[in-house]
Amino acid sequence: MDPADVEELIEAEIEDCEATVRRARGDHDDDHLQATVVSPAFEGLPLVQQHDLVYDALGDAMTTDIHALELTTRTPEEHAGE
Repeated sequence: MDPADVEELIEAEIEDCEATVRRARGDHDDDHLQATVVSPAFEGLPLVQQHDLVYDALGDAMTTDIHALELTTRTPEEHAGE
């Protein structure tokens, strides 16, 4: 799956979201991706629930088109503090 398509799926489902997706580095297949997702929707949620929001946004693509996803989630405040 193309990283831009993954970004669109995530951004369409998560409030005020900015997703950056690229192919993972190393000896991985094209279906191994890295994503950084920034959204105020993550405020007050534990990391597991933040990741669940992203996986829910991707729906069936997580089992059919994406083999692996290295995921980083942040609130806008956390992202600004990097």
